[in-house]
Amino acid sequence: FGNAAIQSKGQGDAPFDETYSEDCLFLNVWTPSLTAKKPVMIWLHGGAFSSGAAGRPTYWGDHFARSGVVLVSLNHRLNVFGYTQLPESWGPEYASSGLAGMLDIVAALKWVKANIARFGGDPENVSVFGESGGGAKVSLLLGMPSARGLYQKAIIQSGAGLDATPRPYAQALGGTLTEILGVKAGDVAALAAIDSDKIFSSQDEAIGKARKFARPGFLRDGFAPSIDGKELPRGPFSPTAPDMAANIPLIIGTNKDEGTMFFSNPASASDADFEARVRESYPAKPKELAVALRTANPGYSSGDLLTALMGSQMFWIDSVALAERKLRQPAPVWMYRMDHELPTMGGRLKAGHATELSYVFGTYDNIRDFVGPGDAPAKLSRQMHSAWVAFATTRNPQSPEIPEWPTYDLAQRQTMIFNVESRVEKDPNGAVRQLMKPSA
Repeated sequence: FGNAAIQSKGQGDAPFDETYSEDCLFLNVWTPSLTAKKPVMIWLHGGAFSSGAAGRPTYWGDHFARSGVVLVSLNHRLNVFGYTQLPESWGPEYASSGLAGMLDIVAALKWVKANIARFGGDPENVSVFGESGGGAKVSLLLGMPSARGLYQKAIIQSGAGLDATPRPYAQALGGTLTEILGVKAGDVAALAAIDSDKIFSSQDEAIGKARKFARPGFLRDGFAPSIDGKELPRGPFSPTAPDMAANIPLIIGTNKDEGTMFFSNPASASDADFEARVRESYPAKPKELAVALRTANPGYSSGDLLTALMGSQMFWIDSVALAERKLRQPAPVWMYRMDHELPTMGGRLKAGHATELSYVFGTYDNIRDFVGPGDAPAKLSRQMHSAWVAFATTRNPQSPEIPEWPTYDLAQRQTMIFNVESRVEKDPNGAVRQLMKPSA
C-alpha cells in the first residue's frame, strides 16, 4: 500500500507498517481478472476528514474481487493538508483550496473512468461507497459538478452529509492558520517552505482561535470541506437533494448503537444526565422524546439511553433526512440498520459505529479480536456483502441471502434490519424519528 495522508499516529485499526506522507495520492485495485466488464466499487475510507487510510485490513478488497467486483480504494489529503480554505487575498487560483481532499477523490474517479477497463472493470457501472467520514464524502460527491457522470450508484454507511462548512468560517480558519505560521497573504513560496510537521501541529491552535467565527449551533468546526460556490455550490443535501443526483440509486443506513464508539463511560450517567441532554437538544418535547427513547431501547440504562440519543443525533436522524430528500427524485432509495451486537470488550460497543464494515467487506477474519469468535460474523457477511455486490452489479441490493428488501418510502419506511437473522421492519423507532426530525 502507498503512503497514507499525514495524520495523528497510533489509531487502533492502523497496521504497524502504515506510512504517512504529503505524497499520499495512491489507489489500490483488487480484481479477479483483467478481462470482461465487471462492476466497479470505489471505497472512501472513514476517519471524518482528518484520519484514515485505504490499506487497513478491514478494507481489503479480496472478497469483493472473489465476488466478481473490481474494488478500488484510495488515499487522499486530509485535515489541514486537504481542507485549508485560504482567504480571498490569496487570489482566484486558491478559491477552492478548502476542497483539495475532495478534488483528490474526483481525480481518482476520473482515473477509474479512464483506466479501469484495463483491470477488467466497467467504467459505466461504478458505485461509490463509504462509511462515517467516507459516507460524508459520498454525500458531497453527489453534489459536486466535477464528479457528474463518474459513478452511477452510491452507498452511504453511517455518514450522511447534509451540509458543508460555511465559506466565511472556512476562510477565517485558513487565515488564522497562515497568521500562526507567519505567512503573508499570497506568499505561496513561504507557505510551501514550512515543514509539514509544523503545519500539522498548528491546526489545533488555529481551530481554537477561529472558533469565534463559527456560526451559532454549527458543530463541525475544523478543517473540513467547505462551500466554494463552484466545486461545491452548496451543502449537498441542504435544503434539498442536488439535481445531479436525481438518477443515482442509493443505499443508506446506520448501526443500532452508533454512539458507543464515542461515549466511553455510560455507566457514570444518571437519569438526570439523560433527561438534561434531551431537554438541551430537543426543548420542544423533551418528556415525549425521553419516553420514546426508553420505549425504543428496552433494558437500556440511563447511560445507554444517553449514548443512544447521541448516536441518533450524530448519524441516524441525518441519514433519515437525507433519504427523505433523495426520495423526491426518481432513483430508488434503500434503508438499512445493522443490529448485531459485538460480544467483545464486555459487549460495551453493542452494534456500534463501524462494526458493520468487516461484514460488508468479508474481512472479519482479519480482525477476529474485534468481531469475536463463532460464525455470526460470517452469517452477517453473507447477507451484507452479497447485498452490496448485487447493488453494484444490478442497481438493486436484492440477494438470495436476505429477505425481500423493499425500497424506502415515506408511507411505509421499510428498513432492512441486518442481523444473524435479518428482517424488514416498517419505520423502526418511528416515534423517536418524528420527535427528532430536523426542519426541512
